[in-house]
Amino acid sequence: MDRIKIFALGGLDEEGKNCTVVSINDDIFVISCGIQYPDRTMPGVDYVIPNYTYLLEHKDKVKAYLLTHGHDDEMGALAYIYEKVPAPIYGSKVTIEMFKIFARHVGKSDIPYDFRIIPPTVSFNVAGHKISYFQTAHNVALSSGVCLHTDQGNLVFTSDFVVENASDPNFLHDMNAMAKIAEEPTLCLFTESVYASRSGYTAPGYKLLPFVEDTLKESSGRIFIALYSTNYYNIDEIIKWSVASKKKIVPYDEESMDAIVGMQKAGQLTIPRENICSINEINRIREQDTIVLILGYGVKIFNKIGLLAEKQNENVKNVSLSEKDTFIIACTASDKNEIEAVSAIDDLYRSGPNIYQVPRRSFLKMHASEEDLKTIISIFHPKFYVPYKGLFKDLLANAQIALKMSIGLGHNNVFLLDKGLALNIVEGKVSLMDEKIPSDGIMIDGKGIGDVKPEILAQREKMSQGLVIMAATISKSTHQVVAGPDVQVRGLVFLKDSDFIIKEATKIFSSLLGEELVKKSPDIEFIRTECHEKVMRYIRRATGKEPQILPIIVEVA
Repeated sequence: MDRIKIFALGGLDEEGKNCTVVSINDDIFVISCGIQYPDRTMPGVDYVIPNYTYLLEHKDKVKAYLLTHGHDDEMGALAYIYEKVPAPIYGSKVTIEMFKIFARHVGKSDIPYDFRIIPPTVSFNVAGHKISYFQTAHNVALSSGVCLHTDQGNLVFTSDFVVENASDPNFLHDMNAMAKIAEEPTLCLFTESVYASRSGYTAPGYKLLPFVEDTLKESSGRIFIALYSTNYYNIDEIIKWSVASKKKIVPYDEESMDAIVGMQKAGQLTIPRENICSINEINRIREQDTIVLILGYGVKIFNKIGLLAEKQNENVKNVSLSEKDTFIIACTASDKNEIEAVSAIDDLYRSGPNIYQVPRRSFLKMHASEEDLKTIISIFHPKFYVPYKGLFKDLLANAQIALKMSIGLGHNNVFLLDKGLALNIVEGKVSLMDEKIPSDGIMIDGKGIGDVKPEILAQREKMSQGLVIMAATISKSTHQVVAGPDVQVRGLVFLKDSDFIIKEATKIFSSLLGEELVKKSPDIEFIRTECHEKVMRYIRRATGKEPQILPIIVEVA
């Protein structure tokens, strides 16, 4: 009988870094392999990936990476791990295309990946083991859950999903495929937990159009819409509405264009040529026909919004907001980027356009709520049940749903796992073994993998992220600038990349000096304080860093 061992290298009691390892008779399958975005305690860190020591030590046994969908928290880490632990990568056309985009983004596109593109619902064999994919409805097209067949029963991983009755083939909740898999006994069911504490079904709260359609129709000027690049479902909604309404779709910048091109390459989007326009041509379009899509990842999208609001968007110089414009914020902030989001949105309100924020409590992400989870549990009726993907409170809420269903799931067959804790199943019996499998995160700093240690982070906390010195000499008697202003940047960015920062900092410094020196009694301390605040805000958005800023103003007779 098959010997089964299952453990997580990430995704339990944390956001992101989702990675589950399944060993069947020593053949290893890796389900998802994602990144985690750093928090404020990790200065200088780009991403955190799962500790792959176990995979490296057993790399000859790794038979496949099974990717469920194209979010970077599900597949991004593979770009860093694959070269040392290669194996065929299975995923839908959209999933593979989104992985390629991420690999290019992090400079890992030249690795000879072994991609195996498969339909979202399909069965195939790897190393003598049958694997079935079943399509799920998530906000990335052609998403799937995964089933590994064993002679003890099936191991079913739902990944992210909602129960959806729509017929869109790109976002299909394939109940028929699930029911067919459920005809065989389900040994263990793993379901996501992100929305487990939320009652009811998630549908249709994840649909954007009902929230924004009235705003779109009532706007008489240009419409700006900010969305996360990975939210294909909502991007698709806006584009379809724009085409039907004979509007021009204008990708805001290169990153926004890349996301749209990626959707087109994956065959998930068709935009008639007459309905899309370059940002360089925006001033040639009638304002009432213009839909500007601002797409981005994580905190970067709020940095874009803030820079646009303050007219500091150096990469898109020909676009500025006016009182005729309407700005729709459809990228709800997470706990990790809420500070930047609040600051950017506040500046957006100051810039003058009509603003509509999609309500955070009502506009849902496409994750399973309580009734969605009950539906899936009822279909598969598992012998063992394991909540995965979520914070501990979410995992616990998921477990309690299963316990209350009265279908034979109790405290002896519902398991809350920790990272690195192995679930061993032999002859239908489960044992939990703490094998000390390394499961801490590995920090990515630039191209370095695992170079950043806790002690280095502690040192970085105490050190400045760079230095910006702004100096000017003014005359007390004439209220004129007699020397400067001069701006010097050190240790913030490469010297050759510092011109745009120097230019904007000088502009801010000069403007403040000019406004204050016309007064009868200029307040030098006010200039220093305002200069520090405004330049810091600009640099934070432009670079993501918070350098030490020294405004130096010398007064002479």
